[in-house]
Amino acid sequence: MNTRAFWNSEATTFDDAADHGLRDPALRARWGELLRRLLPSGGRVLDIGCGTGSLSLLLAEAGYAVSGVDFAPAMVERARAKAAAGGFDIQFAVGDAADPQFAAESFDIVLGRHILWAIPDVPTSAVLERWTTLLRPGGSLVLIEGFWHTGAGLRQSAVLDALPPNLTVIHTEDIAADPRLWDEAVTDERYAVRADKS
Repeated sequence: MNTRAFWNSEATTFDDAADHGLRDPALRARWGELLRRLLPSGGRVLDIGCGTGSLSLLLAEAGYAVSGVDFAPAMVERARAKAAAGGFDIQFAVGDAADPQFAAESFDIVLGRHILWAIPDVPTSAVLERWTTLLRPGGSLVLIEGFWHTGAGLRQSAVLDALPPNLTVIHTEDIAADPRLWDEAVTDERYAVRADKS
């Protein structure tokens, strides 16, 4: 099974994971708090590797203008259905997370959650360079990533080393210790990074 087929097949059960579907109100509220802490207020956001759109909806509820991209059509279909059910005008598209087809400098914020590790065929530095071109000057790249007990993922140090030189790290945060984000205690490395474009 190729990668796209795998993630398409995952779409039907993707939201069953508590931190994916955000169905529990307390957990959903906790993710909302995290995003408000990490992101500058207002602006246009690109949610890269948006999956079924759970974070996109949180951002739209908070007043951001949101676009989302994911290369699995089944994920995008579910994201669109969620947005329609919630009455949100979110622009979802099927596309390559490593090379999103949007105009340069068209977003105030680029957000990626648990997506960098899933792009194994392109160097992390090249992916981050491409994402940075999408940011307006002063815009923010916000990454929520991890290195899991399974051996999958990326260490925070590796992500920081791969950031383009025109980004300045504004904030890093260990988010593994907060079980309210995951609906369980976790012991692996989970972190958030915000870096702003000069």
